[in-house]
This record gives sequence, C-alpha cells and structure tokens, in this order.
Amino acid sequence: MVMLEETRTETGRMILNMGPQHPSTHGVLRLMLELDGENVLECVPDIGYLHTGIEKMTEARNYHQALVLTDRMDYLAPITNNLSYIMACEKLFNVEGKVPERALDTRVVMSELTRIASHLIWLGTHGLDLGAMTMFMYCFRERERVLEIMEAISGVRMMTSFMRIGGLAADLPDEFYGLVSQFVDDMPKKIDEYETMLSRNPIFVDRTKGVGVINRESALEHGFTGPCLRASGVQFDVRTNLAYCGYETYEFDVPWSREGDVYARYMVRMREMRESVRIIDQGLKRLRASRGAPIRLDDPRITFPKREKIHSSMESLIHHFKLVSEGPVPTPGEAYAAVESPRGEQATYIMSDGSNKPHRVRFRAPSFYNLQVLPQTIAGGLVADVVACIGSIDIVLGEIDR
Repeated sequence: MVMLEETRTETGRMILNMGPQHPSTHGVLRLMLELDGENVLECVPDIGYLHTGIEKMTEARNYHQALVLTDRMDYLAPITNNLSYIMACEKLFNVEGKVPERALDTRVVMSELTRIASHLIWLGTHGLDLGAMTMFMYCFRERERVLEIMEAISGVRMMTSFMRIGGLAADLPDEFYGLVSQFVDDMPKKIDEYETMLSRNPIFVDRTKGVGVINRESALEHGFTGPCLRASGVQFDVRTNLAYCGYETYEFDVPWSREGDVYARYMVRMREMRESVRIIDQGLKRLRASRGAPIRLDDPRITFPKREKIHSSMESLIHHFKLVSEGPVPTPGEAYAAVESPRGEQATYIMSDGSNKPHRVRFRAPSFYNLQVLPQTIAGGLVADVVACIGSIDIVLGEIDR
C-alpha cells in the first residue's frame, strides 16, 4: 500500500492509495481509501489501467478473426468468452439450434473445465491473501491438469480459440477421454482437501464470516450475477434460467446461500466446483458415445469445408480462400447471447450491417458490474478486510477494462 496523499487532522483521518500494483487488488485495480485509524470510511475504485479496446478491435475484423480477441478479456476463463461471442454469431447467421450435439457437449465440458480452473485461481489467490500459502500451491496443482487437457485438445494451454461458429475447429483427440476421466475421478478428493484446510479453519472463518455482507436487495440493485449473486440469496444461473448448449439435459444443482458474506461466496464456489465435476462426467459419457459424429455444420456460408473437399474443384478452393480472407457475411440485424462464466453472466451483443465485419460489438462483463458494490462492502470495515472483500468478488480486470 503506497500513500498517495496524507491529510492528517485532529481526527486522525488519512487518504491512502491501494494499488494498482498491490498484489491483493488482483490485477491493476486502484482503490482510494479514506481511513480513520484502521477503519475504512470510504472507498473509491479507479479502473482503466488495463484498457485494451477489444470491443473496437473486434469491429475492425471479420467474424472469424474476431474470435481470438475474446479470449483476452477474462483471461482466466477464455472458453466462456468464446462461447458467448460464437452463440451471438450463430443467431446472426440463423443457425442457432442447428449445431451438432457432439459440438454442444464438447462446449459444455470445456466450459465446466474452465469454470473449475478459474475457481482454482480464485481459491488459491484468495487463500494467499488471507495467509494460506499452501492453498495457492494445491490449487495450481489441479489447474495444471486442466491446462494439460486444453493443450491436448487444441495445442494451446489457455487461449485455445477451439470453438467455431457452427461447431468446433476439430474433433477431440483420443487422449482427451483418459485425461478427463482421471480428472473427474480425482477432483472430488482434492476439493475435500481444500475444505479440510479452510472451511473450519478458525483463522479463515474469523476473517470471512460476517465480513463484506451484501444483502439480496443490494446485490440485485448493483447488477450482481454469478456466485456473488447466489451467495446473497438469489438462485439465478444462466445455465438453468436461460439454458444454452443443452444444459437443461444435464443433472446438476445450483449452489446458493443467504448469508451474503465473504464466507458464503467461498462456499458457493466450492460447491460449484463439485457440480462442475458432475456435469463433466455426464458430458464425457455422451462424448464417448458420439465418437465419429459431426462436430460442425456443413454450411459453406460460415464453416470451413473438410480438407478433401477443398481440393475437389477449383470452385471449392476459391470459396475456401475467400472465406479465410473475407469471412462470412450475415444478414443485417442484431443478436445477444449470454452464458454463465465463472464470474456471472457473460454476454455478447452484436449488430450487423450486412458486411463481413460486425458493425457494433458490446460485451457484458460480469466483473464490471460485480465491482460496483465494492465501496459499499468495504466502507465501515477494517483495512484488513479490504483484501478479503476484493478476493471474494473474484474480479478480472481484463474484462472490466476491455
């Protein structure tokens, strides 16, 4: 914490600058804190230090090229960014509901693997903020296994860009099934380890229970979504309330709590990881059964043809290179698609003017909305509670500043 300005008065108040380089602000968030001793009187967040202009950059590229930019917003959950963008594109191209089942099941499994990997980053860093250094090492141990699965699928550990408008880039490799099956078998025992370390740890409980309380009304007023909203007593999950990718055909529960404090947000995410394992297990069974099934639409307007078709005629070869260089062209209109990212409702709005590039693109980033309640959460607490509150909201500045 670096002092920006010191205004000592007879009351002992001072203004302190926390961040943007502070490790506990989880990125490049800057907080202006007004303190009276150890008590926080007011908090003013300052964002914009990681601004990338991704929305405007997306408008300068064709629909296929723009996909790789979406990975870089919430860089801890790139798959869900890809998915919301692709689903919006599929609505524009009028192919929603026509994507092959195998592609949908793959999207679900990859999304839930990403959810677990993201929650592991949150849990490890949140524990580190509160003094549990071993938790950080344990969580990265399991996250590494998820990244190995992503690398087996796409050749890339994080920014896979494996999904495509109308399906997937390629089919799943043979080693995928063994890696995921072993992960599903092992992960519940690992979550038990995490809970043994934290859930009844007296220091962790004292630092989190009754701290940073956000009630139901305030959560709704500030546009909360995801685990933060469910920890405040609102049972809303895009996967069930606005089902997509066939989530309505999977059996899983939506964890929630009424307490609305830091501990409740911790417990909701822990339970979510267990439910994600259930979903992955069901998806894996479906993928084993559907081997050899189509993985993308056979639609020459938007999907790249199979390799053997490209060289079948000069016409198909010309079309392939045109699709690569210029991209597909939808009819004029607009589309909105939402998914449940690890942080909440991640959505994409696209407006088409009938050209090969989006006319307008807007992303609904859950971290941006969830961050709004931070001043209210921190005010009235102690300086030591600030890092607990920030960690419990689980923000990613990449999607806030985009």
